[in-house]
Amino acid sequence: MLIQRLFAANRDIVLFAYGQVFFVLGMAIALQSWRHSRLVLARSLPWLAAFGFVHAIHEWGYIFIPIQARYVAPPMIGILYSVQVSLLALSFALLFQFGIEIQRPLPGRWHYLRYLPITLLALWLCWAFIPELITAENFLVWRRETSIAARYSLGIPGALVAAYGLRRHTFRLIAPLQSQKVVRMLRLAGVALIGYAVVGGIVVAAAEFPPANWINEDVLLQLTSVPAPVFRSILGLTLTIAMIRALSMFQVELDRRLATLEEDQILLAERERIGRDLHDGTLQKIYAAGLLLNSTKPELAQKQATAAGARVQQSIQLLDDAVTDIRKFIGELRPPPDGRSLTIGLTELAGASHLGSMLDVRLDLNLPDDRPLSPWQVLHLLSIAGEALSNVLRHAEATAVHISAAGDDQRLSLCIEDNGRGLPQDHVVGYGLQNMYDRARLLGGDIHIKSISRHGTRVLLEVPWRNLDEQASSTSGG
Repeated sequence: MLIQRLFAANRDIVLFAYGQVFFVLGMAIALQSWRHSRLVLARSLPWLAAFGFVHAIHEWGYIFIPIQARYVAPPMIGILYSVQVSLLALSFALLFQFGIEIQRPLPGRWHYLRYLPITLLALWLCWAFIPELITAENFLVWRRETSIAARYSLGIPGALVAAYGLRRHTFRLIAPLQSQKVVRMLRLAGVALIGYAVVGGIVVAAAEFPPANWINEDVLLQLTSVPAPVFRSILGLTLTIAMIRALSMFQVELDRRLATLEEDQILLAERERIGRDLHDGTLQKIYAAGLLLNSTKPELAQKQATAAGARVQQSIQLLDDAVTDIRKFIGELRPPPDGRSLTIGLTELAGASHLGSMLDVRLDLNLPDDRPLSPWQVLHLLSIAGEALSNVLRHAEATAVHISAAGDDQRLSLCIEDNGRGLPQDHVVGYGLQNMYDRARLLGGDIHIKSISRHGTRVLLEVPWRNLDEQASSTSGG
């Protein structure tokens, strides 16, 4: 028939395309970045890639060995054909191993199944190169019978186990990723493997023993006018395309892992922020309330009820404010900045009742109107100032504090200076100071703390306008 003659005339092209399909399968898997995946499939894919490479070399042998026969002695050609049929058995063993590896871990005694492919391959090699090589009528018969045995003993179970393992893995571990395209492609790959078990394992070269004497390549050619390598090429192409498209599962997995990592980082940042804000605001109010209540002891002892009552009322207000803050943190995990300017924020901070009742506060502001700050930058600056003032209240034993903020063409400066006892020589950077350093780093500035015993402490923050402008533009207002 015309179709049969056409395929016969282009036999080398068909065989080359057949090998090329499986070589592309191996190459596509080998080049895929799956090494960091947690999926069992990722650890099993090298076996499938090896199957593709080895099977491609076997098929190309039908083209290149006859070419070498023109230039090489017959014994060497016999060796090449022996290697070729061995590669066929090896490729099926690799496919078999892929099907087992994808189902690991195997329970109980089934664990030993992972050694089944290598065992079958060893048995095939012992049979093919000892009794069969000795008893075969000629080398051509030996090649045909050993090839049939490889397809029956390794090709059929290898393809079927690979198809089952792929299906099982897909529904157990891939389907939960909710990528329907990947699931469809892996199911298609499983169907292609089942088809290959039939066309590549059951349909073999014609032989005198069953079932090769009635299910073989000649019968298939008579029924369809299409040689078996064409069907095998189509199934191999289907498997290759399905696996290439299914490899996007690793990108899906990576995207999910990155999203989880980003969520973890956001949660960590939120925890740090809540810790800072609780320390900067709420704890300071509670501590100030305690100081105010403690200061009422002398007044109560002297029966100065009016003065003591005023301090108690201030303490109650501070505790109410602290309760409000805690409720805010509970009700809203990440409250946005309130949009105050630095000038308004520092003015409110300096005028806080708990601060004015304990210290003589002086405020000097000289901030340019044409250099706006983002709400987040203002939040960090006010938090640094608030932490510095809290340290003055709790540790400095000061009577006065000077708050100043100024900006020139180069930088923004924020300074808090008190007349207290200063920092001790062996002071340890605690949470509060570390909080100030962290916020300064986020702003792109530096904090300089100068302390002279019994002469007070000066905290100076300097931030280049260049860094502030870059942050404002990159965050589009925070």
